[in-house]
Parts: sequence; structure tokens; C-alpha cells
Amino acid sequence: MRKWVKWAVMLVLLTVFVFSGVSLLAIQKRYKDIDERNEAAVDMFVAAAEDETGENSEGGSDDAELAPIVVDFDGLKEVNSDVVGWIYGGDTLISYPVVQGEDNDFYLHHSYDMEESNAGSIFVEASNSPGFVDGNTIIYGHHMKNQSMFASLDYWADQEYYDAHPVLWLLTPEQDYKIVLFSGYTTPGRSDTYTTFPADDPLLEAYIAASQGKSDFQSDVTPGGEGRYVLLSTCAYNFEEARYVLHGVLEPVESAGGVRIQ
Repeated sequence: MRKWVKWAVMLVLLTVFVFSGVSLLAIQKRYKDIDERNEAAVDMFVAAAEDETGENSEGGSDDAELAPIVVDFDGLKEVNSDVVGWIYGGDTLISYPVVQGEDNDFYLHHSYDMEESNAGSIFVEASNSPGFVDGNTIIYGHHMKNQSMFASLDYWADQEYYDAHPVLWLLTPEQDYKIVLFSGYTTPGRSDTYTTFPADDPLLEAYIAASQGKSDFQSDVTPGGEGRYVLLSTCAYNFEEARYVLHGVLEPVESAGGVRIQ
């Protein structure tokens, strides 16, 4: 009997070991697929501008400021008409299509090409007006363990990282923007941080001032109640339903999709 029990225990342990190994391989394959899908999107739809600084990327001699990459929005729209932009940070892990659906559920579980994906997409809050015209537009992304999607947002909690990366870029078919970052912090997923405001809402100024007071990093940016802002959001694991967010002011530049606006 004892010998039988010993073999039974060994069989159980072996089964657990094999199951764990298979699960680990499945997870690794899933993350590999996510990375390959994201890299393929960049390869197909993004090209570096001539001037990596984003200034006059068409090679002219004036002081026009243009986005540092060129995005093929015609090609992206053929894949999915819900594509509304591309978010990019030079020397960061962030370079993704941005979509906006009819609700906030679909793109939690589907990639920009509408295929099922645990990584989902970078997507705009469904209740926001199209075109980033609201006072505050919310953009969501998953916090993936391979640091893809918006997992790197909490890097900005470090002052040195913020100092080296104070700006992200939002490119759209109609207009490109600098996202000039001015605040980043951890917040509950149901906090007032997730309030949206129409353009020129008188309550926006107090909201922006409150967000600045919560920031993990110090910024010289002094936004007021005017203008347009974005809130970038991802999951955090400091407490249940925690989120890490970045606030940025949208500053238009003289390009659309990375091409000079004529």
C-alpha cells in the first residue's frame, strides 16, 4: 500500500510539472505572438521621418515642427476603419495604432486588426468625441507582463525617466500633436481622474490643477483650463483596481500622419 501511495504522489507531481511546463510555453507563445503582431504593424505602417527630432522632417530649411515618424493611415484604415491615430514615443516602448470603438469592451480583447488578443488595443474612451476635440480624452491600454502596450507608463514615476522622455506623440490623419506630459500617478480605477470634459468646460481647470498636485514627477509645464488634454491609463498592482495614469496637453504641430500640412 505504501509503495502504491508513493507512486501515486509521484504521478501527481509529474502531472503538475508537465502541466506547469505546458502552461509556461503557452504563455511564452502568446507573448511572442503579441510582440510579432506589434512589430508587424510598425513595419507595415510606420516609417521614420527624415529628421528624427521631428523638426522639418521633409528636409526643408524652415522652423516647422513635424512629427518624427510617418504613418500610413490609408493602409491602417483599410485594415480597420476604427483606427483614429498612432501613439509614439521616441526611445520608449510605445508605438501603437490607436482605435476607438462603439464601446470599451471590444478592444480590451481585440487587436487593432480586430483579431482576438489578450493584449487588446490602445483605445480611446468610447464616450469621448471623435477627433480628440474634447477637453480631456482618455486613452486606455493593457499592462502586459512583457512590457508591451501601456505597461511602461509607470516608468514615468521616476523623475529621471520623465526628464529623458517629457513628450510623446499622437499622430492622426488630420493633425499631429505633441503630448507634453505634466503629471503621472497611481489612482483607483473608479476615481474622478476618469472624468471626461467637453472643450472649454469651466471645470477642466480645477481638474488639471488637481492632477498636477498628485504627480510622481516634477514638471515645468503649467497647463491651464484651456486647450485639450489626454489621459493615458493602464492597470497597476499597488492595490485592488489600481491604475497608473499620465496626463498630457495636446500641442498641435504642422503635420498630419507625419506629412507636412500644406
